[in-house]
Amino acid sequence: MKYPEKIDLHMHTTVSDGTDTPEEILIKVREAGIGVFSVTDHDAVRSSEIIQALLRKDDPLFIPGSEFSCKDELGKYHILGYGYDSKAQPIRQLVMKSHENRMSKVWDRLDSLETVFGITFPEEEVMKLLARSNPGKPHMGNLMVKHGYAESKEIAIEQFIDKLPVKSRYIRPEEAIRAILDSGGIPVLAHPSYGSGSQRITGKDMEDRLIRLMAFGLQGVEAYYSQFSEELVDELLKLAGKYSLYVTAGSDYHGKNKPNVLGVTRLEAVSDGPEGLRRFLDDALVHT
Repeated sequence: MKYPEKIDLHMHTTVSDGTDTPEEILIKVREAGIGVFSVTDHDAVRSSEIIQALLRKDDPLFIPGSEFSCKDELGKYHILGYGYDSKAQPIRQLVMKSHENRMSKVWDRLDSLETVFGITFPEEEVMKLLARSNPGKPHMGNLMVKHGYAESKEIAIEQFIDKLPVKSRYIRPEEAIRAILDSGGIPVLAHPSYGSGSQRITGKDMEDRLIRLMAFGLQGVEAYYSQFSEELVDELLKLAGKYSLYVTAGSDYHGKNKPNVLGVTRLEAVSDGPEGLRRFLDDALVHT
C-alpha cells in the first residue's frame, strides 16, 4: 500500500477523558493532514463506531481503537486494541467489565473525598458526572476546580484524588489482550516506558515486561509517543525489532485535558519508520 507520511494512532474524545467530541476530533484530524488515525478512548468502543459512521470517501484511513487500563501483581499497563470487531462479544464484555470497575472507583472517590477532605459537590453535579460515558480523575479534578477546592485540575489530582484510600478494580492485562485477540484485533502496549506516576521502566525491566505480556499474546509496542525522549524511542524500537513486534505511534491527545498536540508522535514520517510500523498498518487496515 502507499503509506501516508503522518499518522496518529492514540487520541481521546469526550467518550472518555478528552474534551473534543468524536465529530470535532474528526474535523481536527482532517485539518492536521493526518493520513491514518485511530481514536482510542478508555474502556470504550463507542467513539470508534461514531467515527466510522461519519467517515467520507476522501477521509483519512481509520483504524478502530480502544485503550484499556490494566493492573496485576507486577504493575499497571495500558493496553491498546486496534482493528477489532466492535460487535464481537469478547470486546463488548471487556468494555462492560471495565466500565463497571470505573464507575465503582468514581463512587469510592466521591465517598473518600468527603470522608478524608470534607469535599462535597451539589447533587446535580454528581449526577452529571455519573452520566458521563467514562468519568475519571480529570472530570473530578475539573469539578474540584469549579467549586474552589483546587487551583487546577493537576493539583486536584496530585494533592487530593491520588491520595485517596480507594480500592482499585482493574482488568488484568491478559484479560484485555485475550479479548482483543478474540475480537479479531491487535493488542499493543501503550507508552510502554511509563509506569505508575513518575515511574520509568527501562532496560531489563522493560524487556522482561514485554516478554511477560508477549506470553499472553501482546503483539506490539507504542514506540513512538509524544512525551518520549529519543533514548526511550530508540530502546523500544530495538526491542520491537528483536521480538518482531508491531510498532505504533501516538500523540495521546486529550484536547484541553493534556498538553499533547494532535499528530505529534515523535515519528518524523512513516516512510522513515521501522518495518514493524508498516507491517502494523498493513495488518490493522486489513482487519478493519
